[in-house]
Order: sequence, then C-alpha cells, then structure tokens
Amino acid sequence: MISQRKRLRDAKRSRIQGGSTMRLALLIGGAFAAATLLSAPAKAQELTIWHDLGDNGIKWFQAAGAEFAKSRPGVTVRSLSYPTDQWFGRVIGALNTDTAPDLIFNNYERVIRVESQTGKVMDLKPVLGQIADKAFLAEDDLRVATFKGKMIILPAQRVQMALGVRKSWLDKTGEKFPETWDDAKRIATRFRDADPDGNGKADTFGFALQAAKPRDLIHMLDLFTFGSGLRHTLIDPEGKITIDQPKHALVLEEFLKTYSTYKFVAPDTINHSFNEMYQVIEGGRAGMFRVGDWNVRKWDGANVLNGDFVSGPWPRFAADDQNAVVIGGMRGVAVPENAPNKALAVEFAKFLLGKEAQQASLELLGAGVRKDLDVSKLS
Repeated sequence: MISQRKRLRDAKRSRIQGGSTMRLALLIGGAFAAATLLSAPAKAQELTIWHDLGDNGIKWFQAAGAEFAKSRPGVTVRSLSYPTDQWFGRVIGALNTDTAPDLIFNNYERVIRVESQTGKVMDLKPVLGQIADKAFLAEDDLRVATFKGKMIILPAQRVQMALGVRKSWLDKTGEKFPETWDDAKRIATRFRDADPDGNGKADTFGFALQAAKPRDLIHMLDLFTFGSGLRHTLIDPEGKITIDQPKHALVLEEFLKTYSTYKFVAPDTINHSFNEMYQVIEGGRAGMFRVGDWNVRKWDGANVLNGDFVSGPWPRFAADDQNAVVIGGMRGVAVPENAPNKALAVEFAKFLLGKEAQQASLELLGAGVRKDLDVSKLS
C-alpha cells in the first residue's frame, strides 16, 4: 500500500515537472519567435506606375519613391514611361483585363479617356478628404480633376505654358519682352529680318508655331486667346459661339496672319506638329515660342538653348486685357480599381502632394501645385 502511494506521488510530481518544463519551453520559443519577427526585414513591396513623362519623370518617381520608403521600409516604386499613344493602349488594355499597374499618371483629359473606356479608375474624393494639407489646391484644380462626379486624379502638376523669347535676340535688336500684340509684331519682324543669330543668313523666324492638324492649330490659338485674358476660344459651356465676338475675332484674325501675310513663321509650318515645332525652337531658328513647364529644364541645358530665353505672359491685344501665363490643364495621379496593391498605392498617391515629392517634381519637371516650394534653382 505504501509502495503504491509512493508510486502515485512520484508520477504526479513527474507530470507537474514535465508540464512546467513544457510551459517554459513554449514561453522561450514564443519569445524567440517574437524577437525573430521584430528583427526580420520588412516584407518587400513594389508599386508600379505608368506615365509618359520620359526620363525626368522616371527620376521624379524614383526620388519620390525613395522618400516614401523612409517611412515604409521595404517599399520600392518602379515607374515605366511610354510614348503617349502607347500609354493609352497599355493602360486601357490593362485595366480591362485586370492586369493593371498600381498607379497611372497623366494629364486629366487623358485619364478621362481611360475612365470612359474602362470605368475602372478609383474615385479619389474620399482620399482627398483624408489629406489635411491641401489648401494649395484651387477650386479649378479640383474641378478639372473630376469627371461625372468622380474624382479621377489627385492634382499634382499644373500644366503651365508661357511665351518664351530668346534673350540674346532681344539684346541684339534692342527690344524688351513684349507686353502687347503690337510689341510682338514689331519684335517678330526684327527677329525675321535683322539676322539675330549673326550667321549672315535669312534663316530665322519671329515665331515657332504648329498647324499640321486641327488640334495643333486650335492649341496655338488657345494660347493667344487665353493668354490675352479671354475664355472659351470657340464655344462656351452653354453652347454659345464665342469665336465671332469682337475680342475673340480680333485674336483669331491676327493669329492667322502670323502664318500668312505677316510671314512670322517658317514657310512649311503648315506641316508642323509638336516634333517639328520643337526642332525649329531647339535648332535656334525661332525667336518667340511656347514654353511649357516641362521644357524649362531641358532648354536650360548647354546643348539646347543654354537658358537663352525669358518667359512671361502672352501679349494682350487690347489695352484693357488682363494677359497672363496660360494654365492649360492638370497632371495627376490615378489609382485603378483593380490595382494589385491598392491600399499602398493610395498612400503613395497622397504622398505625391507632400512637400518632398512636390519639390522634386518642380526641380525635375518644372511643375507642381504647392505654393511653399523653393524656386531659387530655376532659371
């Protein structure tokens, strides 16, 4: 009996010791696993964004991605730039076949086309509501970002287009930047006739414009019309014709004469679209031209215009005109509804409105939307 009781006590003691040992092992194992998780590197995630901004756009997204990763270790951003026509096809096809990138970036009217053909661009209105620092976005910025009640982009870069004039040519002809259309006509005549580049040849022109396609011609007319303070080049939102109103008609008449009787452009301008217009500008043959914010960095380069241009408002046609630099649109970031990493993509989209990403945008692409950026490095 005593031996039996002793065996029972020994067995109970063994179970207690065994259970304590197991609990201790589990506790140690759990602590080790937790320590391993804490010391392990963050899971790598890659965001992909498709755009048409070229090499400088790739540099911008690379810089913004590096800043973004500082608070999100393991996250990388890969951007792919395509010619605009290819961008359309790739984006529309990808969204319609559920092979979308995480983000897309382009002018608002191009994203409208994507939304119209896919219906798969995320409504970013709730996302904008989560952003506290957004007072720099004007009512018009938000208006162009919205299509059929849906905010299809977060506005990130205003598309600004100024009148550019070769500074050395102004100096040689004793002229100043044109304020009025009469100034512009006088200067264009001198740029055409006074050999401003000093090569002894009659190969310079007052303006570099384009006219190969109807949209090219209307785009140029828009600049002169909006730049002189008028709105609605051809027709207003209510459907009323505006082109025949006196002030609009004056701009149209004078604009068309630059191609014809004034002879301010190259004779073959009727065949010029963007590429040919740029060849005339970058080849040093035109004295006045459109300067987009995206052109400045390249044209500051030693192998292009070497910064030999000044930019400002388009000329006014009447004394009471309020002439200005033209804001021709808005570029922004959009998130496909079927983005592979949708939540993270939304966070990066919001980040592009922050000061670090916007400063890099200004320095690399010459554009942004914030008002608190350092502009001292720009020409």
